[in-house]
Amino acid sequence: MKSFTALKKQLLKNKKVKKAYDELGPEFALASTLIEKRIIRGLTQEALAKKAGTKQSAIARLESGTYNPSFAFLKKVSKALDAQLMVTIH
Repeated sequence: MKSFTALKKQLLKNKKVKKAYDELGPEFALASTLIEKRIIRGLTQEALAKKAGTKQSAIARLESGTYNPSFAFLKKVSKALDAQLMVTIH
């Protein structure tokens, strides 16, 4: 059985897979940051959802990295995390 790292390395040799992987980078970076902030603040998905005025399932979708949230939703979640939402375009 291959390790995740070895499998990932093998899959990323395929140019189409690599392109798709790179295109999802921002989504997964956002999800990773949100999860990190939530854990640092000692919140469960349920507790964060309550603070943000939404459902736990919405937080789970957001943290999956495959959900396309609205800017308004990101503002609500950021506020619930006592974090500042910043958007940059390079």
